[in-house]
Amino acid sequence: MQLSAGGNLWMTAVEDRRWEFWIDERRPGWANMSVDMGLLDLTEADGGCWLRLYQWEPHCLSFGRHEPVGSTYDVARIQRLGLDAVRRPTGGRAVWHARELTYAVAAPWRIFGSLRRAYLEIHGLLAEALGTLGVTVSLAPRVRTAALDTGACFSQPVGGEVLADGRKVVGSAQLRRGSAFLQHGSILLDGSQELVAGLMQRPGTENDRPGESSWSSPLAVEDIAHRIAECAASRWAGHWNQVRDPSLMLEAAAAHYAQFQSSAWTWAR
Repeated sequence: MQLSAGGNLWMTAVEDRRWEFWIDERRPGWANMSVDMGLLDLTEADGGCWLRLYQWEPHCLSFGRHEPVGSTYDVARIQRLGLDAVRRPTGGRAVWHARELTYAVAAPWRIFGSLRRAYLEIHGLLAEALGTLGVTVSLAPRVRTAALDTGACFSQPVGGEVLADGRKVVGSAQLRRGSAFLQHGSILLDGSQELVAGLMQRPGTENDRPGESSWSSPLAVEDIAHRIAECAASRWAGHWNQVRDPSLMLEAAAAHYAQFQSSAWTWAR
């Protein structure tokens, strides 16, 4: 099996691979997580590949699957403020989904070679897309991952994550199930992640506070979404189709609605 062209030496070139590209509408947190899990189901069932780009309405606080929310955040204050919240099926730490674009990739993990290579390749794609739009980007060097009880996802970059002007602007997490994997993450457009530090139970340290307030992108979400799709089609071999009818994906997502609407799932840890 030959390796793909275009500088990506990891992905195997399969000309009949099917990629579905979907710019979705804004959805609440529980629906967004359900849809991503539905894409993972579809991938595991038939080996299809998905690239979904979306936003959150209302704005939402998402927690990593294993994050100790009850001991890290002021849950009563979150609820008193009426903030929407959901727990992701993937790992990592808290993210405030406001002025940002979220991406999701669901595909057979072997097409990337390994989960680590998939992580790096997807971030390479996002860095390329932002770079072609005039953002000065780099990939973070590998460092020790912060503990799950240390606050915002964007307070500290880990190896391979995307930086703009030295600040982390893409945070991602993965879930593998059988032959398929899901990777999703946020592409920040400003420094709104400081909200997360303000919701912690104990006073944050300097490292807890994201400090992205000086990062503000003038880019339109639609321009970023379409540029990501263009770069993906040039990097990842196969037939690309833009989703027009989401009925199949929403049907798959419905199987997960109860889980992600459950307060027990969101607040149990």
